[in-house]
Amino acid sequence: MRKSVPVSELRFGMYVAELDRPWIETPFRFQGFVLKSEDELAILRKHCKTVVVDSERSTTKDAPRPGAQYFGTTVYPEKASVEQELGPARAAYTGSHSLVHDAFSALRIGRTLDAERVRGAIHSLTESVLRNPNAMLLFSQLREKGEYAESHSLDVSIYMTAFGRFLQLEQGQIELLGYLGLLQDIGKVRLPKELLEKRGRLTAGEYARAKLHVNYSAEILRTTPGLPPDLPRLALRHHERHDGSGYPNRLRGSEIGMISSIAAIVDTFDAMTVRRPYADPVPPSTAISNLYKWRDVLFDAGLVEQFIRFIGIFPVGSLVELNSGEIGVVISQNAEERLKPRVMVIRDPKGNPLRPQKLLDLSRSPKASAEEPYRILRTLEQGHVPVTSDELYMQ
Repeated sequence: MRKSVPVSELRFGMYVAELDRPWIETPFRFQGFVLKSEDELAILRKHCKTVVVDSERSTTKDAPRPGAQYFGTTVYPEKASVEQELGPARAAYTGSHSLVHDAFSALRIGRTLDAERVRGAIHSLTESVLRNPNAMLLFSQLREKGEYAESHSLDVSIYMTAFGRFLQLEQGQIELLGYLGLLQDIGKVRLPKELLEKRGRLTAGEYARAKLHVNYSAEILRTTPGLPPDLPRLALRHHERHDGSGYPNRLRGSEIGMISSIAAIVDTFDAMTVRRPYADPVPPSTAISNLYKWRDVLFDAGLVEQFIRFIGIFPVGSLVELNSGEIGVVISQNAEERLKPRVMVIRDPKGNPLRPQKLLDLSRSPKASAEEPYRILRTLEQGHVPVTSDELYMQ
């Protein structure tokens, strides 16, 4: 039996029978093969989006997926739909955002971090993500952003928690990822505001001073009772890079560790996709392309590839332009068909707000016209069309 499969969903042992382009345009010498190596997979990712798999010629139906060494064994069933979880996600996000704001403000005037309140926020975020990660991701992406450092910390925490769920890590590890994302940049409170908000390139001296924020973060976390004991060490490493070009200790490869490697990837992805004082945002597709280009150079290649699978071609919360000319928001992924997520249409072809909004499940091939089903043309920069989670009609 043959079926079309996105390259991102391939497993070792599958028989690749056809490509979405002529074989002669690829490095493969033979037409049809059993997928056995990361090198073959990398070539397929470079040249193809989908392939046809022949299940009868596959060597095993239970072959491990590429990058399986990064996965835990805890499976988290979806306990709520994105529509059902949006309310609890909103409450958890709002409470956590208030915590981050208060924590940054308190530390700036010499007060201490409230570890008990942090623990409550991480617990709420984690519980929501474990029920349905799409709701929290959607809410965090569409929520109006405040001060960059605060919003970035919370969004990184959410991404890291959801990625941990995707990797099937145990709940304790997922909560640790949440703590790290929320607090790894807390040391920036000790840097001058004019340095953090400077537009344009930093001088060598300014950059050297900015890099000290990881040391400050580790110190703050180390002197705060009640936080996970590994947190200072992990926070110190989130700017280390796979090739040893990072800071503060120029660690390489496995010396960085999986948790801090995840933090490095997520921190970079989120930073690229939001407006910073010194840089405009890029669409998620561009950020994903950059991460893929930097795999095995700045970041662990396997983790980058798994993060891209987790984010999807069209990340939750991203704005997309449809072939109808309408604009929509991706509200959840489709695990079986990554190119066909669920989309809430919010603007008509002329750019006017759509009332009522349309919910499209692209995996069911709804029609844009009599001749053509709906499909996504491209992702748009966040903010290209003003929209917040409160504007989405979801029931």
